[in-house]
Amino acid sequence: MSKIHAAITAVNAYVPDYILTNQELETMVDTNDEWITTRTGIKERHILKGEGLGTSDMAVPAVNGLLKKRGIGADEIDLIIFCTTTPDRVFPATANILADKIGAKNAWGYDLQAACSGFLFGLATGSQFIESGKHKKVLVVGGDKMSSITNYEDRATCIIFGDGCGAVLLEPNDEGNGIMDSILKSDGSGVQYLHQKAGGSMRPASHETVDAREHYAYQEGQAVFKFAVTNMADVAAEIMERNHLSSDDVAWLVPHQANKRIIDATANRTGLSADKVIINIERYGNTTNATIPLCLWEWENKFKKGDVLILAAFGGGFTWGSVYLRWAY
Repeated sequence: MSKIHAAITAVNAYVPDYILTNQELETMVDTNDEWITTRTGIKERHILKGEGLGTSDMAVPAVNGLLKKRGIGADEIDLIIFCTTTPDRVFPATANILADKIGAKNAWGYDLQAACSGFLFGLATGSQFIESGKHKKVLVVGGDKMSSITNYEDRATCIIFGDGCGAVLLEPNDEGNGIMDSILKSDGSGVQYLHQKAGGSMRPASHETVDAREHYAYQEGQAVFKFAVTNMADVAAEIMERNHLSSDDVAWLVPHQANKRIIDATANRTGLSADKVIINIERYGNTTNATIPLCLWEWENKFKKGDVLILAAFGGGFTWGSVYLRWAY
């Protein structure tokens, strides 16, 4: 009997209409297009505008589009894993809010928080429910409204982040395609370099924390870059070595879109040529949990059944990881 793998059978994504360009950022903080482009590779990012809108409001069109492409109803979904750093609320889970909005009456769900690596953690987790035979249809969503925790007076961070959401459907596959392996890692000592200072149980919201602008993403860029550029590249190479894959075997590298220089370092470490590396950071910026599903969505029509994809990410916490999968359609 063939081993059951969890295969991606559909992918879809959504980004808000409003585009925040580098030129507009020049009017907000002391920066310029050349400085941003040289250091990050970002030209523009999409921003969710509108009172009372949260991450789930981007997930709804992303998931509804996925269900339409797959030709199934929301009531067929067994489980929703929502990977996000910016949930609609502290509780209940945004996965549950999404289930209600799309009519996924038979699904249970929860949120998964691993910063920018969250989508890979979600894929690896969702695959276990498929491989065990427990579930047949698992929805893994990666989405963030990063503009909600971005300080637009801080030129070091406001240039990086954008909003967006992507989703994939995992289903059983016995043809040898799907998620073949994953390597996931974390190191909590990195908290000091990339975190949100207030808003959690350790430092709840108060006049003091709001006045001090502590409810935004805080990053020590050089320390994060140094750690990310090494570890994201190493973990991508590690999963290839563990599965005896050469650069010739790999059709596509799908890296987290945080910084063009980190992406280039990962490509070099794995020996993959530029034409095999998926990059869309210039148009979306760092959408945290959404970057990898956005890449899969945009390149979907270029993938061929059986193509080997290496996914790699790095996030605050620190978290990092890689996934080796074979495209199933």
